[in-house]
Amino acid sequence: MKKIITSTGLLSLLFTAAPFTSAEAKVRGPSEIIANAPESAWRELNLQQTLYIELEQGRVVVELNSALAPNHVKQLTKLAQENFYDGLNFYRYVEGFVAQAGDMAKTKAVKHAKPSIKSERIYYTDTPLDVTYLPHGDGYAANTGFYQSFPIASNQQKNQFWQPHCQGAFAMARSNDPHSGGTEFYITIGQAPRYLDKNLTVFGQVRSGMQYLHQLQRQPVTNKDTKQYDNPIKTISVASDVPKDQQSALQVMKTSSASFKELVQSRMNRPEAFFIERPNYVDVCGVTVPTRTR
Repeated sequence: MKKIITSTGLLSLLFTAAPFTSAEAKVRGPSEIIANAPESAWRELNLQQTLYIELEQGRVVVELNSALAPNHVKQLTKLAQENFYDGLNFYRYVEGFVAQAGDMAKTKAVKHAKPSIKSERIYYTDTPLDVTYLPHGDGYAANTGFYQSFPIASNQQKNQFWQPHCQGAFAMARSNDPHSGGTEFYITIGQAPRYLDKNLTVFGQVRSGMQYLHQLQRQPVTNKDTKQYDNPIKTISVASDVPKDQQSALQVMKTSSASFKELVQSRMNRPEAFFIERPNYVDVCGVTVPTRTR
């Protein structure tokens, strides 16, 4: 039996280019749509571009977004394959904001990866992308939607794209220099800090394990002299490098599928009897792309 993963807000959804005809449209509830989505509505994670972050609390699965930031994906996979993060930690935890990890104590040198990498905060292209657009933008972007199962935003001309800071976004940390990031990363763990959009490179999304990030120690200590590293990282691995019997059997819903489009409609106007007001609206971060175990 397929098991739907439904951590906080995970039954969220999106929309496509088809317009909504009425705020009172008869649609199924989100859980029913997800549970009855056909096999064709799901896809496997790209294991060559998926990271397993192994914590004491459990495994966090992050699928990387090479469509918008290919060089950042290459950088993180190289760092994982050279075991850069083994023994490092999530050294920063800001409640309702981010959990940040890397080499705060500056104890490691990279081997095959780069110490810093040029920003890919915005992806520029004149080639149309097959985005499942929401029928509206918002205060942070002229257009929003989903692309290849990741949230996406763009300018009015649809020639500049970026991944927004929705909950579970995986991004490169940096100093004031926009090209200073290279090894430190953060994951958004609370309400979407969209004011960070286009300021940093977002290049992945947590597919499972958000609950383990919420269990991390607050005000962690990182001290190389006493060797105290709160919130330690056991290792970060590329999923395709992990033995098959140890891989997480996950699938994510295709955001181009009819099921996902219906899901977005259901989120825009919740059909359950509990709801009195139906706004005929949902923002891109109000919709988490469903994931299930296969």
